[in-house]
Amino acid sequence: MGTRGLIFSGALLLLLLLLLARTVLVISATPPFACDPANPSTPTFGFCQTTLPIDKRVSDLISRLTLEEKIQQLDDQAPAIPRLGVPKYNWWSEALHGLSNGGHGMHFIGLTIPNATSFPQVILTAASFNPDLWYRIGQAIGVEARALYNAGQADGLTFWSPNVNIFRDPRWGRGQETPGEDPTTASKYAVSFVRGLQGDSPTGERSGQLMTSACCKHLTAYDLDRWNGSVRYTFDARVTAQDMEDTFQPPFRSCVEQGRATCVMCSYNRVNGVPTCADYNLLTKQVKKTWGLDGYIASDCGAVSMIYDSSHYAKTPEEAIGYALKAGLDINCGKFMHQHAGSAIQKGNISESDIDRALFNAFSLRMKLGLFNGNPQKLPSGNIPPSQVCSTEHKNLALQATQEGIVLLKNTDNILPLAKSNVTSLGVIGPNADAPPSLMGNYNGPPCEVITPLKALQSSVNNTRFVAGCNIVACNATKIPEAVQLASSVDYVIMFMGLDQDQEQEGLDRTDLVLPGMQQTLISKVAEAAKKPIILVLLSGGPLDITFAKDDPRIGAILWAGYPGEAGGSAISSIIFGDHNPGGKLPVTWYPQEFTKVPMTDMRMRPDPTTGYPGRSYRFYTGKTVYQFGYGLSYSNYSYEFEAKAATSIYLNNSLSPQATSNDLNTLSYDIASLGFHTCGDLKVSSKVGVKNHGPMAGKHPVLLFSRSPSTEHGRPVKQLVGFQSVHLEAGESTKVEFPLSACEHLSRVVNDGKRVLDKGSHFLIVGDEEHQINIIS
Repeated sequence: MGTRGLIFSGALLLLLLLLLARTVLVISATPPFACDPANPSTPTFGFCQTTLPIDKRVSDLISRLTLEEKIQQLDDQAPAIPRLGVPKYNWWSEALHGLSNGGHGMHFIGLTIPNATSFPQVILTAASFNPDLWYRIGQAIGVEARALYNAGQADGLTFWSPNVNIFRDPRWGRGQETPGEDPTTASKYAVSFVRGLQGDSPTGERSGQLMTSACCKHLTAYDLDRWNGSVRYTFDARVTAQDMEDTFQPPFRSCVEQGRATCVMCSYNRVNGVPTCADYNLLTKQVKKTWGLDGYIASDCGAVSMIYDSSHYAKTPEEAIGYALKAGLDINCGKFMHQHAGSAIQKGNISESDIDRALFNAFSLRMKLGLFNGNPQKLPSGNIPPSQVCSTEHKNLALQATQEGIVLLKNTDNILPLAKSNVTSLGVIGPNADAPPSLMGNYNGPPCEVITPLKALQSSVNNTRFVAGCNIVACNATKIPEAVQLASSVDYVIMFMGLDQDQEQEGLDRTDLVLPGMQQTLISKVAEAAKKPIILVLLSGGPLDITFAKDDPRIGAILWAGYPGEAGGSAISSIIFGDHNPGGKLPVTWYPQEFTKVPMTDMRMRPDPTTGYPGRSYRFYTGKTVYQFGYGLSYSNYSYEFEAKAATSIYLNNSLSPQATSNDLNTLSYDIASLGFHTCGDLKVSSKVGVKNHGPMAGKHPVLLFSRSPSTEHGRPVKQLVGFQSVHLEAGESTKVEFPLSACEHLSRVVNDGKRVLDKGSHFLIVGDEEHQINIIS
């Protein structure tokens, strides 16, 4: 064949490929759904009759399935049932801080919608202490999810997010995914984000069909991945009833009871000897019956198989399946159910009714998503177009979230903000300055547009020069002479240091809290050479011991920017140059390096003075800190004042007499359960706090309200966050922030056996340096 013939054949082949690609796109432009009106069998199926209650429809569908078809539906990649017109369904998708590549349900590569808005990693968003912001992020992700589904780029609408585990230990690689160490913050985050993601109103009303399904994970006491030989798959978390009730469970309870999440995921680990995915008391009695989960329980991926092959809790695969299904599990992530459920029935470990129970919850959820009502594009959510993904509104929201979360840790002599007119030359140094992956954290999807700090600063200062200084973030090789030369030749130096996913990630916990490799050496050498005190920007999910930088006068300002997402560079630049006033507060305690002597496997929250165990989190930790929970500076100065006529007493008119608790014979307390709902409902107090911005800039400011008891004896917290609100104040402006409080909820404590009690006598509310005393009187 001649050259012209080859060219012609090549062109023809290319044309055929383009036509094929177009055909694929046309086929995939329709989302998968059941009960197609074009299917002649649809009118005969009871499960397609939208006038029937969902429970009737689900029961009809299950009755039509063979045992083999039922078993296949128990795993996360549920195959199609062609004879009934039921398409395949992928249960596993991720939406931690934007639609993610993780899981099987979302598809981006080479399709109509190639990107999704990448918001800041959760730990940074939490630092805003702004529930409205959390809700709007969840809402934006839910809208983008439906847009992908409508475009035929999704096989499911069930998202295994958010992660509301408590960030118990600063070394935890997955702490970046969480709202931090405080159960009140994590609880409020869970409620706000879930309501947004599922399409409910900010106050929890559901207008009809679910937008998506949210899943709160990982139940429970799950906060170790891989540390000193201990791995999450086999780790047995030994947790007291007291710590379980007042630390680990509140976010999950709030997620289900108030957020109305439609899924909870059980974790890999065991808790007090029992794998969580095999724990009937946890999954059925607590989550489903006590908390009232209206949805399904999923396993973490491979967790059911690990009941047998990792923890050896079960002697056979069939026994593992029996434990899981009878405990209340509905959907298994993996192929273990499909492989072994048939033999589990044969061996008597489970019955077909156990499978029917699980499938009832699974298919009910798919119907509530509108996926059995004919073409979902005809539903209100079916009108969401691809243009809603990476919209200007969503990208602006990502920028706002990053701006509100960034924490100003140090600002000696108000070196920040910089005036652009005074900066004729700028030196940018550090491995995180121009590394897009370092902005994302984990569980991210392809972002709309990534603006690195270097790019943002270059657009603000023409004469901006860059030296990485370290070969990688691990910084095992440096170019200190080049960095020093640059620092000595410019007006100002900004360094971008910290961590990335090579230091902390799923499956990898840290062993140190200091900066990796030779980062500290590089920072100190640059600070010594610079003409003016330098500005240090830290990217990390977990806390860092930067005592050297905190104490070094040559380091004038320090910003913590978490993993700031796609708008990270723009947000950091806007704060450095004063276009935005920082207001973020740390959602975790920053511990010194010496804390690494504490075994990560020790789950106790409360200190033990007899052994020197220091406890964990701002509520119980007795050691020194680098920075405290809730710490964060601003370019403005704020003051607080409790309202002069605020209530000072709460009168408990109840026939019950206070009793001394077994571990505190000197204090009289009321058992909250015995007081009852109506009595507790009457024990309300409204605390109003005056807040003033003394200037010189307008700013968004989180107001954090804590409570404390007169004593920390018998396991009482040092203090406990009971409420927070974010307010915007112009320079010189004042406002009053009202915190509706319940004595039973906000002034109570948990005793050794896990019961909650309300102490008679004095209690204190704290905001900033101000305190207000309230007495419980009977």
